[in-house]
Amino acid sequence: MVEPDRPETVGDWLKVGAARLLSAGLETDHGLDSRLLLAEAAGLPPMELSLNRRSVLSNDAGERFARLLDRRIAGEPVFRIIGRRGFYEHEFDLSPETLEPRPDTETIVEMALEVLSARAAAGQGCCFADIGTGTGAIAISVLSALGEARAIASDIAPGALLTARTNASRIGVSDRLMLVRTDFLAGIGGPLDCVISNPPYIRHADIDGLAAEVRLHDPMAALDGGEDGLDAYRALAADAARVLRDDGSVLLEIGQGQEHDVEMLFAAAGFSLAEARSDLTGIPRGLHFTRLR
Repeated sequence: MVEPDRPETVGDWLKVGAARLLSAGLETDHGLDSRLLLAEAAGLPPMELSLNRRSVLSNDAGERFARLLDRRIAGEPVFRIIGRRGFYEHEFDLSPETLEPRPDTETIVEMALEVLSARAAAGQGCCFADIGTGTGAIAISVLSALGEARAIASDIAPGALLTARTNASRIGVSDRLMLVRTDFLAGIGGPLDCVISNPPYIRHADIDGLAAEVRLHDPMAALDGGEDGLDAYRALAADAARVLRDDGSVLLEIGQGQEHDVEMLFAAAGFSLAEARSDLTGIPRGLHFTRLR
C-alpha cells in the first residue's frame, strides 16, 4: 500500500505509481501503466487525467489505485486489471476465456475491410465468418466500419461468446452478428464471402517460454496451436472450401515464420496466396488466400 504521508495531486500519484512499478522490476512502460491504472481508479479517461495533474485526488480513488498497483506488481497485465482493451476504433471488454486483442491483429481487420469493401462496391456479398472470435474484436471492428457487412462469429468457449455479445451490443452491431459455439468451421454453413481467423498458433513446446503475463492470463485454448503450431490452419484449410463462394477469400493471422507452412497447407486444399502483409514491426502477419479456379 501507499505510504501514510501519501500524495494529494494526480501528478504526485502518477509518480508514486510509476516508482512502485519500477522498483518491482516489471518490464513495462511504468508511466503508461501508472496512468492507465490511476485513470481507472479515478473513473476518468487517461487523457483527461493527464490534463489535470494538479487536481487533488480523492482518498477513495487513491485507495483504489493502490489496490490496482498491487495487482499489477503481482504480475497481472494492466488491461486484465482494467477489464478492457482498445483495439482498432473501439474498446473491448475482456474475460478469462478471451485473448487480449493486440495491435498485430489490426492487420487482419484492414485486409478484411479492403476485401469486403471491394465486394460491396461491385455489388457482391459481404457475409463473413470470424473463427475463434474471442472478444469479437475482428468481427465487430469490420461490422462497425462496413455497414453492408454481416457476420457469423464462432468460438468453443461459452464465456468468450458472452463477452463478444456484450461488446457487439455496446458497439451497436449485434443485429448483424450471429454468434455460434462450434469448433472451427464445423457448425457453420455457407456460402460465405470470406473466412477470417486469428487462430491459436504457438507451438506447444514454446508455451512455457511465453511471457508470464501471456502464459498465466490468456486462455490456453487460444494460444496452443499443437506440436508444430499449425493444427488450427489444418482444420481451416480442410473445411474452408465447403463454406466459401467460388470467389471467396480466407484471411488469416499467422505467427512469426509460419508463412511458408500455412501457404503449403492451403495450396494443398486448393487455395492460392493472393497477399502476405506485414504488421507494423515488419513481420509477416496476415495472409490472404483465394480459391484456385
